[in-house]
Amino acid sequence: MTTETFEFQVEARQLLQLMIHSVYSNKDVFLRELVSNASDALDKLRLEKLRDDSLDADVSDLHIRIDVDKDARTLTVRDNGIGMAYDEVGQLIGTIANSGTATFLKELREAQEGGDAEGLIGQFGVGFYSGFMVADEMTLVTRRAGEGQGTRWTSRGESTYTLERVDDAPQGTSVTLHLKPADPENELHDYTSPWKIREIVKRYSDFITWPIRMVPEPAGEGDAPEPETLNSMKALWARSRDEVSDDEYHELYKHISHDWREPLETIRLQAEGTFEYQALLFIPSHAPHDLFTRDFRRGVQLYVKRVFIMDDCEALLPPYLRFVKGVVDAQDLSLNVSREILQQDRHIQMMQRRLTKKVLSTIKEFRTKDAERYATFWREFGTALKEGLVTDSENRDAILAVSSFATTHADDEPTTLAQYVERMKDGQEDIYYLTGESRQSIENSPHMEAFRDKGIEVLLLTDPVDEVWVDAVGEYEGKKLRSVAKGEIDLDGEGGEKAGEEREKQAEEYAGLLGWMREQLEEDIKEVRLSARLTVSPACVVADAHDLTPALENMYRAMGQEVPRTKRILELNPDHLLVKGLNQAYKEREDRSGLVESAELLHTLAVLAEGGQPKDPARFVKLVADRLERTL
Repeated sequence: MTTETFEFQVEARQLLQLMIHSVYSNKDVFLRELVSNASDALDKLRLEKLRDDSLDADVSDLHIRIDVDKDARTLTVRDNGIGMAYDEVGQLIGTIANSGTATFLKELREAQEGGDAEGLIGQFGVGFYSGFMVADEMTLVTRRAGEGQGTRWTSRGESTYTLERVDDAPQGTSVTLHLKPADPENELHDYTSPWKIREIVKRYSDFITWPIRMVPEPAGEGDAPEPETLNSMKALWARSRDEVSDDEYHELYKHISHDWREPLETIRLQAEGTFEYQALLFIPSHAPHDLFTRDFRRGVQLYVKRVFIMDDCEALLPPYLRFVKGVVDAQDLSLNVSREILQQDRHIQMMQRRLTKKVLSTIKEFRTKDAERYATFWREFGTALKEGLVTDSENRDAILAVSSFATTHADDEPTTLAQYVERMKDGQEDIYYLTGESRQSIENSPHMEAFRDKGIEVLLLTDPVDEVWVDAVGEYEGKKLRSVAKGEIDLDGEGGEKAGEEREKQAEEYAGLLGWMREQLEEDIKEVRLSARLTVSPACVVADAHDLTPALENMYRAMGQEVPRTKRILELNPDHLLVKGLNQAYKEREDRSGLVESAELLHTLAVLAEGGQPKDPARFVKLVADRLERTL
């Protein structure tokens, strides 16, 4: 057969070198990774056979087998699962961390500095390559179930790998590691030692539902011992809490999530009665790198009577809880259930409601009883959870109860809406908020000036989803959620001192300027008016109460939805010297053509102050340069 040689990508070569040069202190993880991959392959074959009876595959004795050869110093992990075709080997094995090599390298370097590198192997799909930590060369032989020809992949973990078609490959996959010499000082153990293999399997893979077998060393000459099963294969979710240790739960989590950090919380749920099911859910302690990408695989594993059915059953939890991992084992579903059937199944919908409420109640316990864990959860997953405020009206109150937001009340301590309402000033009727890219940009916004002066608390919302959920929620406990950058703001009833009489006098004084500026800027604005929210800045732009914000407009356009451009309102600070001077010049000059540029500059400065962009940057630069030149 022809052997083809391929080169690894540059990033892949960097990753291999990091693997080979022992970035992980616990090198035992290589075996846990290979066993985990083998278990996945058996799950996939079992499911494929359930869906297609005509598949030419032997499923009578699905298992994982570990073989060692002390003389040749090799260790082989075999499975008789789904296997891979030639093209799949090149795609899945030949390309490291197909969608995340660069991200993995970045996080790996950061994790090394923080001493947490071990948690990254499985998460980025590079578990297979962890074998190079203990091996000088790796050989993979595989044949996809139902196909007649197999494939051999070989590499020394350097710059190249080879692919070769083979005719005598058994169904499934075998991975053979040509082991490096043992080096106890560098935590490199003798992985041809049966006791070491038993120890690793027991520690990491005891719960796997397929038998993991190994032939023990013969007791004497002529002795040919039978393979022994190394794992108990007990479904942890079916055992009582007293029978299972936290370590066992954590290893199950690591196996199904490919995240080798310990979870933040373990949630058990057992439903009895007309429809029985058991659930074992985990809230991770760290958000995966691709949580907000389109390709993120969400959902928990679905079993029916302990038979694996689906790896990422999206119907069991809503999208905003996509970070939750775990297992749900139902008693009364069909073994041949499909994703389409699941979406319509009444029992599945009932399970989703119950599981969702259980997860939300667990998060509520964090908030009320464990501030440290709640802070970790909200930092990692708060943005995702807030999506539920838009999409899940049934649980909106429960989500609001566990949500917290940055606020002007404290620099580093977020607040709940309930806490905000408790602190509201006498006479304050609304909950005020402002959205922006960062806390700093929001705090420096001109829209905040009057609120800062009057000591009125404002929520500082910096996540893209914040632009959407505030409109969806609308109010909390009868208090309207109100943007300080939309509509007219009148704080006179909330601690302000400016009398209505003085306001009317200013409106009369500036009426001419306001009307003239509206005519000059009519292409860009719908109205010019005096502001009650400015105390320092000369001007700001605001949206009408029911208009989309610029950020929301951009968000819709990024999603491919065309929205009409909304004209904003320009507000002027009547107490600012620049505005007073402009008004005086307007009244004194018959020829006001020279003031047009001043009005244009004032508007553009207001747009810049809220983080927007000039309509014509080159013209804006020219106008500013001309003005500076005149001052010299």
